[in-house]
Amino acid sequence: MKNKITTKVKFLQKDQAGKAGFSLLEVVIGIALVGIALLGLAQLFTYSVMNNARSDRMTSSTYLAQEQIDGLRNLTFTELNTLTAGTIDEQIDTNNDGTYDFRRLTQVQQNGVNWSVRVLVFASDQFGVASSELVKYPTKYKVKTDVNTIISR
Repeated sequence: MKNKITTKVKFLQKDQAGKAGFSLLEVVIGIALVGIALLGLAQLFTYSVMNNARSDRMTSSTYLAQEQIDGLRNLTFTELNTLTAGTIDEQIDTNNDGTYDFRRLTQVQQNGVNWSVRVLVFASDQFGVASSELVKYPTKYKVKTDVNTIISR
């Protein structure tokens, strides 16, 4: 009986000894699977960073348009009339680093006691385009913000 138990123990030890570690093939497949998963995460991270930058540009351009409208709302009747002469064209450096980040175009038109205001904000790559062309075809030049409002007195 003791001999049978000893044989069984030796058999189990041999069986476990063969399964104690991973083979080289299993390790390579495991590393490959982890690598593929990390590549997917890296691509997702890159996409996330790009979307955050795009969102930041949209938020900044919307803020610049709203800021312009708020400033115009504080003007007097006479001051608003002087702005109806043409398009206000500004280059704006939002982060004070010495390079212009946005181009803001503002049009004011009088309609009796009301003024129609349109504010267009473009990215910095539209600095070389004529303002009349930007106003005429804003989507062609990838307008970031296009806001229309009415100011009345």
